[in-house]
Amino acid sequence: MPHEDELEGLLRPPAMDMPPYPPKVITLASGEEMVVRQIDRDEVPTLLKAIAPLIWVERDFYDVVAARLFGELLAYKRYRVRDEYCLVGLIDGVLAGIVNGRAVSPQVGMSYHTLTIRRGLRVGSHLFAAKMEYHIDVLKEQEVLIVAESPIGFRRWMIEYPLDKKYEVQHELGGVPSWTLTKKTYLAAKPRLVAGRRPVPDKLLERAKTIMLPGEERVKAQVLGDKEDAS
Repeated sequence: MPHEDELEGLLRPPAMDMPPYPPKVITLASGEEMVVRQIDRDEVPTLLKAIAPLIWVERDFYDVVAARLFGELLAYKRYRVRDEYCLVGLIDGVLAGIVNGRAVSPQVGMSYHTLTIRRGLRVGSHLFAAKMEYHIDVLKEQEVLIVAESPIGFRRWMIEYPLDKKYEVQHELGGVPSWTLTKKTYLAAKPRLVAGRRPVPDKLLERAKTIMLPGEERVKAQVLGDKEDAS
């Protein structure tokens, strides 16, 4: 009978060498600055807390996206999905959005989900673009397979870039067959849709080290205020 450690080794998928996503900062329409960075596995529980309540929100298919994203990130944390990554957008350390996907091969990427927490500032669009930047510019893939689960997603991805049909390939998420963002299409859309600058100033990067959920920043400010009052 195999030992528990040996079984775990058999259950974990092999991993490709994936260079990390270099963090950047995007100035939003509100004037706020959003840091986009990659997360580590130990940060997944914090994201799950933000996602869980959205599983019951039917508007704009948040329920489907949230449920699937919850499972994907949990599988990432527990080493049950191959070559997955997750990027987050943080405004003053507060979670504004989440995107994830995985590398299928050195040439092909797979986009999973884009979930906007802070709406009205094109956070989802910026994060989706950052995800494509990771696949094409950093991982050096030639194309990314994509589907949409909502009309908003279809307008943002399929029409805005625009994407090409690749209906001969069924996307892992099921539903409709794949659309694809090729390297050529990405490079043509990049000046319009990929925003941000590097390096991220140290002060902004420091604030983005710890992920806060919406509302927690007010609690933190209150605690800091209480400490100042007591000093």
